[in-house]
Amino acid sequence: MSTGTDPLAPLAQLPGVPDAVAEVRKAVDRLYGHRVMRRRAAEVTSESALRGARASAALAGADWPLEEVRRRSDFGADPGARTVGAALRVAAEAGQLLSVWRHSPLQVLARLHLLAVGDADPAAGRPRQGGEGADDPFPLELKPVEGVAADHAPGAGPAGAVADGPVPALPAAPGPEEVASRLDQLSRLLVARAEGQGVGTPALVVASVVHGELLALRPFGAYNGLIARAAQRIVLIAEGLDPKSICPAEVGLAELGTDAYRRALAGYLAGTSEGLAAWIGHCGRTLRLGVRESTAVCEAMQRGMV
Repeated sequence: MSTGTDPLAPLAQLPGVPDAVAEVRKAVDRLYGHRVMRRRAAEVTSESALRGARASAALAGADWPLEEVRRRSDFGADPGARTVGAALRVAAEAGQLLSVWRHSPLQVLARLHLLAVGDADPAAGRPRQGGEGADDPFPLELKPVEGVAADHAPGAGPAGAVADGPVPALPAAPGPEEVASRLDQLSRLLVARAEGQGVGTPALVVASVVHGELLALRPFGAYNGLIARAAQRIVLIAEGLDPKSICPAEVGLAELGTDAYRRALAGYLAGTSEGLAAWIGHCGRTLRLGVRESTAVCEAMQRGMV
């Protein structure tokens, strides 16, 4: 890759993507300008991590109420509890791995998987090997939250919902050799960006590609969805769009529901201009819903309710 080039740059010019980028930037800037952020930013970050983890666990099959997640301390009793515990551990450490991410994204992904599954699992921290299958990254059917319209993503209709229709099944996960090759390419791309190459490509586009690629590859045997969503959050921090990690896009993904998630991912997997634009638009929509969530947290803090 030559200096100043970025293979992701053309994605930023797909129909509707510049508008999605601008809308996300405006929403995030507005949240960062909230008066509560001047004195209670750390609390907003902590609450965002908790709400994002709860939503990511719901997408992974453990849809617990927020207050149940907040009060529980034992997360090893059953599969649902283990999933929630995994999401909380991943969310708690994701923001602490930025320096490693800049020079070794694959090391961070391995660390996230180890956190999720625990070091007692012999497969912890390593990609799948021959004969090992991958989990469904969002097995639980989550319906859109009432009052949250799934607006059409770019190329899928006016103002952006991922088009209605049959919900596509995920294709089989690629084999270990393809996974290793594509992870290496992704890592090289991200390291080059950290070194100052291709820095003009918007953070939303980069984060969407990392998220989509990890869901496409499903490099680990379990918790691929949790890891893909955490990686998106790390990219948003690293790229400077959400440096305090206060915009829980996972909340937006859960609110729009898994049908919309699967349809949007199918667009990424298809690799067409329309499909890629739709995926980026969906990621932008979910990030704006995450901004809305944290804005509500700030408003509650301002009123003395939190």
